[in-house]
Amino acid sequence: MKIGMLTSGGDCPGLNAVIRGAVLRGVISHDTEFVGFRNGWRGVVEEDIVPIVRHDVRGLAKQGGTILGSSRTNPFEGEGGGPENIQRMLDANGIDAIIAIGGEGTLTAARRLHDEGGINVVGVPKTIDNDLAATDYSFGFDTAVEIATEAIDRLRTTADSHGRCMVLEVMGRHVGWIALHSGMAGGAHAILIPEQPQSIEQICEWVESVRDRGRAPLVVVAEGFTLEGMDEAHSHKGLDAFNRPRLGGIADVLAPMIEERTGIESRATVLGHIQRGGAPSAYDRVLATRLGMAAIDAVYDHAWGSMVTLRGTEIKTVSIAEAVGTLNRVPQSRYDEARVLFG
Repeated sequence: MKIGMLTSGGDCPGLNAVIRGAVLRGVISHDTEFVGFRNGWRGVVEEDIVPIVRHDVRGLAKQGGTILGSSRTNPFEGEGGGPENIQRMLDANGIDAIIAIGGEGTLTAARRLHDEGGINVVGVPKTIDNDLAATDYSFGFDTAVEIATEAIDRLRTTADSHGRCMVLEVMGRHVGWIALHSGMAGGAHAILIPEQPQSIEQICEWVESVRDRGRAPLVVVAEGFTLEGMDEAHSHKGLDAFNRPRLGGIADVLAPMIEERTGIESRATVLGHIQRGGAPSAYDRVLATRLGMAAIDAVYDHAWGSMVTLRGTEIKTVSIAEAVGTLNRVPQSRYDEARVLFG
């Protein structure tokens, strides 16, 4: 069997470990032939294909980024887009199946290609946001939390030096898992997430409580957070290829509001793509490797339109439809647990 792999959407630590796990499993257990599509779905649409052999994945688990490149290309657009054109390309190159490694947008596209065109595709969940409901955790999340926690630790010392309020913005379009975990780990005085709109008055109350105890307030906010009264998350960067707003900048909105209302000098830091960079944590290397190996098993089981997933400590297979149908939101109980620590 000949399998084509792609990494699409935002990159994250652990992508290369998935590729390595899949190739080693396929070569050792099934004598599989592999190719890669460069730059995600763009490589599929433009027929940009590169062979992958066992030597290419040697020592790859610890390397960040992706050797295949990534993009936010929509596979239904462009001259070579759409299921019919993609199937012709696969047939012409003798490719039997696609392993699509990506997040919500990537897997939604994979599901459409399977449902509308019968493309043989298996998905691997990739999202540092940890927002796919069909998996308990996705690789990249653990590393992103570690990076955000280190940023909190560093901001705390400079905040204490100047008596400032620091507002750290982390990723999290629809869910606040990175903010919640890093905020709890770093001892943030308020954690603001998309699932829990808050008023500026409440935020300032938490900040002033910290100041009154002689501390420098530190607020962690997810990029998708909305203040009470906001109709949608803050965005000023246009739309991506899937017509979703490019988020970012809510910390720059909150910091001057906090300073104006409390009189506490406030500064915003947007962590941004730093959360996606660098080497994956040990946990993410192991999880990514296991998911890559399981994706090969799903291909040989002809489990088309499925996605490999982590349930507890076991790797399972679910339909992509289940994976992208709902979001893995922070439950009320988890936020209430953290809220006890605010202020």
